[in-house]
Amino acid sequence: MDIAVALFDRLTALDAIGPYETLQRLPGATVTFVGERTGEYRTDNGFLGLLADATFSEVPNPDVIVVPGGVGTNDLMDRSHPIHAWLDTAHPGTKFTTSVCTGSLVLAANGLLDGLEATTHWSTYSTLEQHGATATGSRVVEHLDERIITAAGVSSGIDMALRLSELLVDATAAKAMQLMIEYDPQPPFDAGSVEKAGDEVMTRLIEYAADKS
Repeated sequence: MDIAVALFDRLTALDAIGPYETLQRLPGATVTFVGERTGEYRTDNGFLGLLADATFSEVPNPDVIVVPGGVGTNDLMDRSHPIHAWLDTAHPGTKFTTSVCTGSLVLAANGLLDGLEATTHWSTYSTLEQHGATATGSRVVEHLDERIITAAGVSSGIDMALRLSELLVDATAAKAMQLMIEYDPQPPFDAGSVEKAGDEVMTRLIEYAADKS
């Protein structure tokens, strides 16, 4: 089972690493980080680098594609970016093509989400809809007939990968992966969605985001 995780400059690390930590433990799974070139890609804040071991063209027929998100997806929205030629040829043969966070914007720009309900980070619902999808706040959205699964912001990539583990193997395998990574969320706060966070938290978030831009 060949799993390809796309890398690009200014991606969000957990979008790629969350699914990786789950899926690489499945029996028979091989995970390859791919990009338009091999070598290092720096994450959105520049503090962390991830390495692509192969180019898109070197992994033409993966069983699973994972497209992470991050501010770097802005540069991937143009159909001239090499990721789109790869999706054009690779997606028809995948078992599943998936995204995390704003990775769904890339799938939408490619036309893979036309007329479909999909999810992304809450801050980019309008952009997703501008590219032909119907945005929803669901944490994971699947279209099994189209072999497409989208996950919402960052941490939801782990949820998506567990569901993908079930689809690729079975529910017991998915539960084994969950136990292996000890994914048993018990956060000290309940502010993980816009509806729950409140105005004070949102104001602080906007301030922090402005400092990082």
